[in-house]
Amino acid sequence: MQGGPGGFRLVLKRSLFTPAKGASALIKQGNTHELLQGLGYIRQSQSGLVHWLPLGLRCLRNVENIVRKRMDECGGQELQLSTLSPETLWQRTGRWENKELFKLRDAKGRNYCLSATCEEDVTWLMSECLESYKDLPSLVYQIGTKYRDELRPRGGLLRSREFLMKDAYSFHADSQDAMQMFHKMKQVYDQIFTDLKVPFKSAAADCGSIGGELSREYHYIHEKGEDVLYSCNSCRQVSNVEMCASIPTEPGQHTGAVAVAYALNQVHDTLLCLYYPANRTLNWNLALSVMDNDIDMTLANVGNDRVLELFLEQNTDPMFSSVVRVMDSRLNSRSQFPDFPLQTYLKSNFSQLSGHSLVHATQGELCGDCGKGTLDARNSIEVGHCFYLGRTYSEALGAAVRMRTNETTTLEMGCYGIGISRLVGAIADVTRDSQGLCWPSCVAPYKVSLNYAGEDENVRTVRSLLSLEPYESPAGTSLGASLQLSQQLGIPLSVIVGKKSWPHVEIEVRGRRFSDTWRDEHRKLHEHYGWRAVPAADGAREKHYCLPEHLDAVIAVLLRDL
Repeated sequence: MQGGPGGFRLVLKRSLFTPAKGASALIKQGNTHELLQGLGYIRQSQSGLVHWLPLGLRCLRNVENIVRKRMDECGGQELQLSTLSPETLWQRTGRWENKELFKLRDAKGRNYCLSATCEEDVTWLMSECLESYKDLPSLVYQIGTKYRDELRPRGGLLRSREFLMKDAYSFHADSQDAMQMFHKMKQVYDQIFTDLKVPFKSAAADCGSIGGELSREYHYIHEKGEDVLYSCNSCRQVSNVEMCASIPTEPGQHTGAVAVAYALNQVHDTLLCLYYPANRTLNWNLALSVMDNDIDMTLANVGNDRVLELFLEQNTDPMFSSVVRVMDSRLNSRSQFPDFPLQTYLKSNFSQLSGHSLVHATQGELCGDCGKGTLDARNSIEVGHCFYLGRTYSEALGAAVRMRTNETTTLEMGCYGIGISRLVGAIADVTRDSQGLCWPSCVAPYKVSLNYAGEDENVRTVRSLLSLEPYESPAGTSLGASLQLSQQLGIPLSVIVGKKSWPHVEIEVRGRRFSDTWRDEHRKLHEHYGWRAVPAADGAREKHYCLPEHLDAVIAVLLRDL
């Protein structure tokens, strides 16, 4: 404890949260989550739950601030919704039975969940706040903790039970205005992910359990990612696996076993038989497209026996029942089809649709959009998602406004999410190398580290000239160990105060360059700053030397590219 004018304050020793011994071994193992723990960024209490330590919290706040800046610039109003959400709202939208919700009950017997997402709460809130068309469009967002009861948390920060998320919601009088916001938010997301400096992909996506009519995902390409993106080398279309249509390079060549999935149309008076190669996976989005969305998707996972049972309950005389057979384009008359389940039927009641792709794409097939290019499959990590929700939630919750004509209209909605804590884990995974973490400068917990063999007047001089707060290794650390630690932590620049180089200060570049603008500044200012650049060679890192009084300016130039 130390005293001061305001009383006592607690001083935490830097060594309290310094990296554990053995970080070098963790780097070789390749598990980024374990590396983040070993280097003192986070500490896992149990599977899916982590505590954020000072280094990790600085990264988390840096990502959060980048996202917040762009959301404020585009007119978003920040709010904070309650973490506890009442059962009544989720019952109205039909999502209370979601098995990933953490549920609890208060002393009066009322049920709640810990918010996994906030469509219900924000729709209710805005229905109370928005009165007329004059209040529209409206864009609100929050950055807060969400909870999901993951059965198998994995990937560390990538799939956890508690996570920090930015979720934004827009409200509109009509679909045209909502679509304009959807495209505007795609541009905002492009800016956010460009600001983060890590190369990303924007892909057409499935709306999934959240509902809605249109969505766009943002991904980092990475070999350990759980998602799969397909890109066409001709039309350049990028889609996730659920939305990618493919054309076989040789249609009608499958002569092996055929699988079938039974489905019903919306009014349950037609049996749909979806035939596809047994060694492939049915893509329900493609089946929906073939049938002009006339499939009852609530039955997609109940099994063939249950679908047939429901069909026969409604159509008591199967002799006159309508049946549509949909054939995947890979099949032919020699394919090994399963037996048809109905014993009595009229062939005249059958119709058949052929030449459609019904299965998930695979590497090297032709693009279903342009029909020319081939598809390339890459594993990826999803880090952001834009949804056009339409009236999915506003209708269920009665969210409407008064229009100019004094009539009321149900609100159109959009939803826009970015996993903040997930981004930290994803960026760590994508950018790390054989030396440890390698953060972009905008995410790194410290932009520079200060390294020296022992405290002296030169060190104190350099420290006083730095406007950026530097990371310094624990007292007593050798210069070599200090530099190694700075590299492992992924700090972009290492400032070295050594007797051999003085009166110049050495700057070692650890970060990865995302642009190369520093060379123009170097050409103009190298004489004035006493700035000498030494390219990387023979395993040594790129280094720069400059006079102490110009250290801040040189660092600022170098950081712009890192």
